[in-house]
Amino acid sequence: MNIAYHKSYSSFLHRDMEYKVYGDRGKPVLVFPTSCGRFYQYEDSGMIGALEREINEGRIQVWTCDSIDEETFYAKHPMIEERMARHQQYDQYVEKELIPVILERSKESNGGRSDNMIVTGCSMGAFHAANFFFRHPHDFDGLIALSGLYSTNRFFGDYMSEAVYYHSPLHYLRNLEDEALLSSYRSSRIVVCTGQGAYEDLMRSETQKLKQVLEEKRIPADVEFWGYDVSHDWSWWKKQIAYYMERLLNR
Repeated sequence: MNIAYHKSYSSFLHRDMEYKVYGDRGKPVLVFPTSCGRFYQYEDSGMIGALEREINEGRIQVWTCDSIDEETFYAKHPMIEERMARHQQYDQYVEKELIPVILERSKESNGGRSDNMIVTGCSMGAFHAANFFFRHPHDFDGLIALSGLYSTNRFFGDYMSEAVYYHSPLHYLRNLEDEALLSSYRSSRIVVCTGQGAYEDLMRSETQKLKQVLEEKRIPADVEFWGYDVSHDWSWWKKQIAYYMERLLNR
């Protein structure tokens, strides 16, 4: 497996950002880490190993990015609007600096063929993956969200402002009427999964709420609840990503 490490300066974040790329061709897959996680977490936790066959066969090329959660959703200072302003800078980094690089290099490695991305993550990574998918659907045609939260309630309680609202999928999707966006979602492949075991209660609740919103908006999605023995843990996420990635690629 070809593995490449990259570090580049972000003009939006005013700092260096790091990421790794696994594989030399195939459909690009963007991965967000769990809360305050780093770009190497996905590999260290065995998730790259779970996708090794698809990577080695050239079916997917996996890009694992850094987070700045410790400066935003998990920041210790109480100023919510400052935290959200910083997260918006992160949103701009991913959308305007990282994603263009992924798409351009993917096009080069796939013989000039342009291909939208699958975006995925576990836990907090699933929140980011879903939020980016719904906010920027022109970049993605697939979502695999595992054991995620889909609102900002856990971080900010009932506090709501424009900045918070537009990064809280359960809030903005309920009121979305833009047919162009809805059509884009409906033509994509969406998987949302959670276990029902240890430490999954809040994720199960928010997954159920997202299921209801998607049904109300007539957005097809595979929303699945695994068994009561399935906990909030890498051992299950490895099984889930292997299962759902194969399903999406063969669809």
